[in-house]
Amino acid sequence: MKSSRLLSILLLLQTRGRLTAAQLAEELEVSVRTVYRDVDALSAAGVPLYGDAGHAGGYRLLDGYRTRLTGLTADEAEALFLAGVPGPAAELGLGSVLAAAQLKVRAALPGELREHADRVSGRFHLDAPGWYADADETPYLTAVADAVWNGRVLDVRYRRWREPTDVERRLEPYGLVLKAGRWYVVAGPGPRTFRVDQILELTTSGEEFTRPEDFDLAAYWNAYQQAFHERLHRAEAVVRIAPGTVLSGVAGRAVAANGVTDEHGWTRATVPVESLDQAHDDFLRLGTAVEVLGPPTLRARIAETIAELGRRYAE
Repeated sequence: MKSSRLLSILLLLQTRGRLTAAQLAEELEVSVRTVYRDVDALSAAGVPLYGDAGHAGGYRLLDGYRTRLTGLTADEAEALFLAGVPGPAAELGLGSVLAAAQLKVRAALPGELREHADRVSGRFHLDAPGWYADADETPYLTAVADAVWNGRVLDVRYRRWREPTDVERRLEPYGLVLKAGRWYVVAGPGPRTFRVDQILELTTSGEEFTRPEDFDLAAYWNAYQQAFHERLHRAEAVVRIAPGTVLSGVAGRAVAANGVTDEHGWTRATVPVESLDQAHDDFLRLGTAVEVLGPPTLRARIAETIAELGRRYAE
């Protein structure tokens, strides 16, 4: 809609400063000619918008001009308040800042949209951590966040899973990620990923670093997760699955992709597994719903465990 597009132009110029017609057209996925018409419409409506010609030219708003958030739709207002995550914000030391920002945005909303936002806040609550895990102690989270924001180098003593477990590291923190209730810092050089709760000691040096301009935190994290899952599931197992049994995660996707069901309703499939130890525990939990056909070492180990259980319960 044209009205929505006009508001988008206004907010883009308000947040980014000077933009050319070509840049606006790319952002809005319209033609440059459409941008020219929209800019004329904004100027006719009294918006103090100016255009400069030349190589360094573009459109800009009069310094100090700001628009109220009256252009938000009901869905946008609801999403805005649903996006507030008070727990993580408080962990970062931003709890009161988030509350103040939401209060200001709520005050700027028209009455009808304010009711929509209040309804969302009252009916949806986001709680990221899982049920059966204690909250990680992250005493250095605020210090890491401050270093991320100000581009300061960190000297840390870090605990990792392999020997030697405690190591000294120099980090150039590019960004923080919250995954399933656990905080990770992505830091250069590399970059590499570190769990914030495994930082044992931390010193903020006076040294500054320059964050790579082309570094995209979201893109890095998506690639990191994909590589993690590829490293995690390096082995495979061949299984028969009883009728009505549904496997979850990567195993379930593998069954859907390559499973073959016989005339009795049992499905044979090759599924990725993290390790033989992990597969042994996971398949035993399913009891008679799954039969492991291979590899032979995994089948033999499960058979030994079942035999030992039989002897133990026979006593």
